[in-house]
This record gives sequence, C-alpha cells and structure tokens, in this order.
Amino acid sequence: MQFHLNGYRTGDPAVLAPSRPPGAQPGSDKLPDQVDVLIVGCGPAGLTLASQLAAFPDIATRIVDQKPGPLQLGQADGIACRTMEMFQAFGFSERVLKEAYWVNETCFWEPGDDGTIKRSGRIQDTEAGLSEFPHVILNQARVHDFFLDVMRNGPAGLEPDYGRVLLDVSIAQPAGSNGLAAEPCFPVTAKLRRVEGPEAGQVETVRTRYLVGCDGARSAVRKAIGRELHGDSANQAWGVMDVLAVTDFPDIRFKAAIHSAQDGSVLVIPREGGYLVRLYIELDKLQANERVAQRNITVDRLIAAAQRILRPYTLDVKEVAWWSVYEIGQRLCDRFDDVPDNDTSGRLPCVFIAGDAGHTHSPKAGQGMNVSMQDGFNLGWKLASVIRGQAVPAILHTYSAERQAIAQELIDFDRTFARMFSATPRRAGVSDTEGVDPAEFQRYFAQQGRFTAGTATTYLPSLISAEPTHQALARSFVVGTRFHSMPVVRLADGRPMELGHAATADGRWRLYIFSDATDPGNRLSRLWHLCTHLAEDAGSPVVRFTPATSDVDAVFDVRVVLQQDHRTASISDLPALLAPRKGRLNLVDYEKVFCTDSRNGDIFNMRAIDRSLGCIVVVRPDQYIANIVPLDAVEELGRFFAGFMEHGGIQRSS
Repeated sequence: MQFHLNGYRTGDPAVLAPSRPPGAQPGSDKLPDQVDVLIVGCGPAGLTLASQLAAFPDIATRIVDQKPGPLQLGQADGIACRTMEMFQAFGFSERVLKEAYWVNETCFWEPGDDGTIKRSGRIQDTEAGLSEFPHVILNQARVHDFFLDVMRNGPAGLEPDYGRVLLDVSIAQPAGSNGLAAEPCFPVTAKLRRVEGPEAGQVETVRTRYLVGCDGARSAVRKAIGRELHGDSANQAWGVMDVLAVTDFPDIRFKAAIHSAQDGSVLVIPREGGYLVRLYIELDKLQANERVAQRNITVDRLIAAAQRILRPYTLDVKEVAWWSVYEIGQRLCDRFDDVPDNDTSGRLPCVFIAGDAGHTHSPKAGQGMNVSMQDGFNLGWKLASVIRGQAVPAILHTYSAERQAIAQELIDFDRTFARMFSATPRRAGVSDTEGVDPAEFQRYFAQQGRFTAGTATTYLPSLISAEPTHQALARSFVVGTRFHSMPVVRLADGRPMELGHAATADGRWRLYIFSDATDPGNRLSRLWHLCTHLAEDAGSPVVRFTPATSDVDAVFDVRVVLQQDHRTASISDLPALLAPRKGRLNLVDYEKVFCTDSRNGDIFNMRAIDRSLGCIVVVRPDQYIANIVPLDAVEELGRFFAGFMEHGGIQRSS
C-alpha cells in the first residue's frame, strides 16, 4: 500500500480525503439534475460498479435503491477464488479472509445398502495452485459493508441514495453518430419517486450519460429498454435455511453434497462464525405452471425434510436465522445493453443491465453473486475510461458481448448441475435413465472446479483483447483469461509478495515486463530499449495517451520482473521509467521492479515465460490479459492501444 505521495498525512491511509461528489448539494440528499452515471440497485453488481467509479472524483456518480438502508441479512454467501482476487484489488480481501468460513474440502454422501446415507467421497474443494486465495463463505451483507466502505473512503466519497423507486426511463438519441458531441450529452432521463421519510411521494428527475440497472430479476431498467429474461423453470422446489443446530452428522463443518435413497438431497454449506450452517433442501416436484408460493411451505417442513435426508444422523435445530423457498430456473437476457440487435454498428449503448437483471439461476453452485460482481467490475472501468476521454465509446459494446457470453456459460453449467443434484441416485447395476450415479456427480463437480472458482472465464478477441499471436512467449498467461498472480520479491526492499497484488482497482492498464536473459543493467538490452521508448517516443502509448500534466503512470502502470535474484540487482542500474518521479513533491516510486522468488516458485518457470526472449503481458484494469507482445514489438504495442484509446483524456471539470 502506497501513501504520502503528495505530502505526509495522518490517520487511516485507506480514507482518501474524499471531496463532495460532483453535482452534490451541500446539506441536501436531493439527487442532482445531471450525473455521469446513475446506478439503480445496491446489490453486488451495483456496489461493485459504484466502488470502481468511486476512484474517480471527476465522475458524477449516484447509486439509488428502493430499500430504506443497507442490506442487513444477505441471501448469497459463496465467494469464489476469482472474486477474492478482485476483492484484493479493492483492498478488503484480508477482512473477508478473517471473517469467512474457508471451504477446504467437499464431501459426498450417497445411499447405503440399508437405505441411510454413507460417505462416498471427499475431495479438495479447489485444485492446488489455482489461486492464491481460497473459496470462502460469508454473508452477502458483510460484502456489501466492505464495498460501502470503499465507496465512502474513495476519492469520490460515494454514499447510496436509499428509498427511491425508478418510475420511468426515456432515452434520446445521442448527438453525433459516434456518440461524441461538442457539448456534454445526457441522453437518458430517469424519474424516481421517494418512498421513505418526509419526502415520500416526491418525484425527482435526473438526466444521465449512462444508466445501469442492477435492480434484480424484476429489473425496471431492463423492462424500460424492452429486454426480457428468456428461459424456463425445472419445476423443482427447494428450500434453504441458515440454522444453529446440534447434530451427530460428522461432516457438518464441511461442504457436503448428500443424496438420499428416496427423500431427496441436501447441500450443506458451513457458514462463518463456527456454528451457523446453511442447508439447501430438495422438496417436491412442481406441476407445470405451478409456483412454489402456492405450496405454502413452512420452515418446519424444511427442518423435517432435512432430518429425513440425514438419517441415520439426527438434526436438532435450535434457531433459524433465515429461510426461504425457491424453484429452480435458468433465465438469460439476450443483450445487456439498449442497443438494438440490428444496429450495433451505428448505435452506442447508454443503458446497461448487470447481475440478476440479466441472468438468474439456482443458488446451489454459488455463482450468482460472484458473476454479478464481475459484471460490475467489467463495466466500471470501461465507463470511467470513456467518460474521462481515455477511450473511444465503442469499447462499451464489449460489456454486453463479454458478460452475456459468460452468463450463458453459467446458465448451461447450472442447468446440468441442478439436474444432477436433484436426480434420484442410481444404484450400481441398475439402469435408470432418470437417476444419476453419485460417482458421476462427484466427477462432474471436480471437473467443473475452475468454472466454480471463477477462473475459467476467457474473453474472446475484440477491440480491447488481442489475438494470441505471441502466446508462446508466456504459455500460462493465456490471453483473454485473468492475470494469474505468482510470488515475487520486490527489489527495493526485498519484500516477498504476490505480483498481482501490486495492482488496485484504479482503472489503470498494467504493462508487466518480463525481462529476457540479458543483464538488465546493459543499456543496449531490449529492456532498456523498451523502457526508453515507453518513456520518450511519441509513438509510445505511455507518451501518447498520458496527459502531460499527469504522473507518468496515471494511465499505464509499468512494472518489471527480472530473472535475477533481488540481492544481485539494483534499481540504480535500471531505466528511469522504473523509478519514476511522481506527485506534488516529485518523489521516487521505488515499487515498480520485482525479482523471482526461488523459495515459492520461479514465476518464469511457473507461467512458462520464455527466458531467452522475455515479453510484455498487457493486463486490463479488470485484471484480464489483453495482449502479449515481444519486448522489441514497440510498434505493435502502440497499434494495439491506438485502436481504442484517446489522446488527452482525464482532464475533466466537475
């Protein structure tokens, strides 16, 4: 963590002395007449998006929700490894790790010969080396709390505006065929009614550049742009409850998938705190067109069903903290923005949907909250780049293209997973087309481990993701996938750390330079030539797209990993770009250079990086690899960024 750049400050360094949000009125919680981004919904997607935009005090952002205040008890609880990597960028992964339950192993239970359940398998929940973070369980409300802290403490100082319901949305065609007008363009008008306090009933009208609907499965924003969720229900009722209970079931503190002979299935998810446990309980099949609410299912019925499934073990429920019933269904919107399908080349999006507004599915795979937050992370930096003049508006098309495809993969996975979990266990040697072999279910769970961990996402080539032309230079840094961190040693102070943890959710691109076999102090080396080009050449993306009045790393965060041991290298022998002068006091940033960590795995070996040639790994602000280029391919690097970046961005007035 770096601070004191612009002078010594006391107090919590995570609190960035936020200024009042642009457009805010002192002493009033009335919404401004105009904003850059209006977010509807304080769920996981909305808060992730708002937290990203809170990094930019020059962007007028507001987030509204119909609830009277923050979420107190959340429904979702599973946090995937990939999501933990994102939390690290936002600065609160350690808080999550401290409170959460860590899912280390998963147990599988099947019917025994006597009709009661027996353990049939036990596997590691996440494959070794998949991430530096574990799969954890934590109440969604606590995740919201952490995001609210990021928003509140960020440079923009954002706070949600609660107690507001969206009434109406109207969209005017943006001025200019490319969405760029001579004057600021606010094409979306939203009308909201206040539903809390003495102002209840008042209607507020807000004009905004961009509107984002993170308002759930019944999204008013989605309806306003004429989008629908398509899909169907599996006609299967399930119950879920968080309980404090006493039981002799031996795996109550393990994640456990239980198939009984005749009474259905249970998924056991231990919760944070050491005592609480969540049970997903299979109930009855529903008739065609029947809704689960028609069954009038009670919590006592859920408890009785769980007790039957767990036989011969007992379950004495002392307290139910929360419970609900639901029906399995998978639904997906065909696009996540307001651009007509037949006009993607001539129209730019200005309204977006994210999270449950665009995709819904069963909760047992633990993907809903995770995928929703990744929606927000994907969109946030793109909106910021366009609003601040750093990137062409056309990059906004990539949000729907990238995230709708991921949601489709989630729907396909969830449909298979839910079907297998709800199926009757198939007995050995008995043909049953409706049943499922418990061993087959266990194999499927293990095979899909990377998907459920969130690390299987691969974005296809686009304006902001290159073709993998030079993939051979770093075979395990696959273009289109997330940047998989590895241990390194920081040269300046010998500190062992994760390379990926040097990056924060600040909207900057990362250029990770992996040196070749040449002495890095040799001024004729490719490393020196590259750094000189990046710092001085007019064709360099750093020179071309970084405003002259900004720090040299305001847009591109250039970092280098050397092959040498940190005790044999010296910052003084390296190009000045790697120890840049920054800030009001022109201080030196000593934290740009790293060396391999022989004790915890050489990153060149572990990520299959060509030692003789080295390479540049280009990483997007949302931690996904956009390109890999050779050290001497400076023109190719420049052309990549010239395809979507704008000259002279960032400078904006509030």
